[in-house]
Amino acid sequence: MAMNSSVNEFILFGLTQDPRKQKAIFGVFLMFYLATLLGNFLIVVTIKRSRTLGSPMYFFLFYLSFADACFSTTTAPRLIVDAISQQKTISYNECMTQVFSAHFFGCMEIFVLILMAFDRYVAICKPLRYTTIMNRHVCSVLVILGWVGSCIHSSAQIFLALRLPFCGPNVIDHYFCDLQPLLKLACMDTYVINLLVVSNSGAICMVSFIILLISYVIILYSLRNYSAEGRRKALSTCTSHFIVVVLFFGPCIFIYTRPATTFPIDKVVAVFYTIGTPLLNPLIYTLRNAEVKIAMKMLWCSKV
Repeated sequence: MAMNSSVNEFILFGLTQDPRKQKAIFGVFLMFYLATLLGNFLIVVTIKRSRTLGSPMYFFLFYLSFADACFSTTTAPRLIVDAISQQKTISYNECMTQVFSAHFFGCMEIFVLILMAFDRYVAICKPLRYTTIMNRHVCSVLVILGWVGSCIHSSAQIFLALRLPFCGPNVIDHYFCDLQPLLKLACMDTYVINLLVVSNSGAICMVSFIILLISYVIILYSLRNYSAEGRRKALSTCTSHFIVVVLFFGPCIFIYTRPATTFPIDKVVAVFYTIGTPLLNPLIYTLRNAEVKIAMKMLWCSKV
């Protein structure tokens, strides 16, 4: 409980107050969430158990799917339960936990996407040195750095959130606790804190997106030396990565890189990256990837 807060619980407004729409939200998002868990669980288990998916690309995909499942779990269950419950309250501590975990797993996803782009860059631009550069040890260290970076980012967010005093209104116009909607309820001038939020989350989104764009431009440029077949394969992998990047970063940049204003559309945009991306990632990576499909068939058919 914060020292300077007289509010010990918040009410989450959710996506809508219309009872009919709420029933639809319950049904639709429950299906989405279960599909997300199933899809990401299939990828995690397949990569862990399969002997053919030992390359760094799948090592990172394993962590992306894990981060996706956790990221979705920080927001979706709450949205689903609140859609049909009368009491839409969330305690102060739960709210702070949600801020921390959403930013932690969201940031982890960003770092893993950068690692996947780096892996593709090395594979395509330095094919002869690929195995020496991207060895198991290097990959493990990179993932650990990703966890540490995420922890630093979300600790900074929670540090800012815990400093906010709440003394009156406690209705959060959102379906989960995030800093932007909380800033609107704080009884203090939030200008400086908002700048810090934008410079933390906003900068991570923008810088990461620019790094990824540059890496894909370099990859595409170096593909001109490849044979038609090699180009097709490389393009296929990079396209699926790029689709994921745009779907995730577009909404993030929209929400986190602007000054202290919240728009009604924010909630809908947030659905894209908190629930949409974790649902689509497994589909994009498996449907466009022959190796994963074959490995899944071999693993699950032998089980059945």
